[in-house]
Amino acid sequence: MPVRTIPGTDVQYYLICMDENGLERKEADGTLLSDAVTQKLDDRDHPITDVFLCSHGWQGDVPAAIAQYDKWVGAMAQSPDAAVARAKRAGFTSMVVGVHWPSLPYGDEAMPSGVLGDEEEALLEAQVDQYARSIADTPAARAAIRIILEASARDDGERETLPANVRDAYEELAREASLANSGSNPGGAPGDEHGEWDADAIAADARETAIAAAASASESADQTAAPGVLGGGGFFGTIKGWMVKPLQMASFWKMKDRARVVGEGGVHALLTRFQNASMPSTHYHLMGHSFGCIVMSSTVAGAPDSVPLPRPVDSLFLVQGALSLWSYSPDIPVAPGNVGYFNRTIAKGFVRGPIITTQSRFDQAVSTFYPKGAALKSQFVLGDELSQVRRCRRLWPSRCR
Repeated sequence: MPVRTIPGTDVQYYLICMDENGLERKEADGTLLSDAVTQKLDDRDHPITDVFLCSHGWQGDVPAAIAQYDKWVGAMAQSPDAAVARAKRAGFTSMVVGVHWPSLPYGDEAMPSGVLGDEEEALLEAQVDQYARSIADTPAARAAIRIILEASARDDGERETLPANVRDAYEELAREASLANSGSNPGGAPGDEHGEWDADAIAADARETAIAAAASASESADQTAAPGVLGGGGFFGTIKGWMVKPLQMASFWKMKDRARVVGEGGVHALLTRFQNASMPSTHYHLMGHSFGCIVMSSTVAGAPDSVPLPRPVDSLFLVQGALSLWSYSPDIPVAPGNVGYFNRTIAKGFVRGPIITTQSRFDQAVSTFYPKGAALKSQFVLGDELSQVRRCRRLWPSRCR
């Protein structure tokens, strides 16, 4: 199954599946797909000249990852650049390897109100499972998550602060997920730079956002929102979702940490194997999207105390990265003396070709949701950085471009 053929073409790619700890999952027959990739790279009679290693961002399962990789690789196969590469590089033969990792940041927050029947209980239990997998899967964490979801399901939209039992549940969850004592560290590892954990502040911000969105929607539609619902649908369109927002944020930060763990561990080791098996002239190009930019950045850099890759990669493409703007900085302008977590990639020359990034105001996940997830209690991550960049340019024009 993991050797995929793009429908309607003869173009193939390999899909290697990792677990949440960065360990490769075995195929149905007990084999590891990476062994097949390594064997192909070791075939000197049919050498691979270029390897493209990719990571998706927010995807829930293997089918979702396949759907995205099919589109990416299909578009790549149809691009005129493929013909250009073949014309410029004698014997150009490429291989595409996609990495799947469990990266659904949070479950569906939509919960019915009132008394929970059998169907609602089943939905709630499924959400407890989802949040536990993405935050902390311990009995204490599960109990805390259940309290939060039940309170949100029964909330009538009139309360303005977190109930005491929900606040206590968030404190317990923060301890179980090791979020409680994290300080603001602008040069910290992804998932560890969020600053002080404050469930009350996150929830209050969510409620204010929902109210403002509802007011705007009501004005534009010239109608009043239904009781308990502040227009627009989804989390930011309902008052009833505000209690769940800190739960989403905890999941958000833990998912950033998971992306780092997967990249620094399993995928870094995977790329090391590939490079050792292939010819010294084989080029390696890495691409990540959204949280996948953390995976690929971590793959190139490795853990701070790990053995570097056998040789530098040839290019690194970070598409709509859900990571700090200062990740590669040698001296973070808004926090002088702090070095970006991935700066060692630049300092030690782990990429010998270009490092390319893209940003777009049309990317709602990064331009809208990510700032809401990242900005609270921190001045050094993406949510606040865009304004910080503008301020930095005024204060240090030679350093902030």
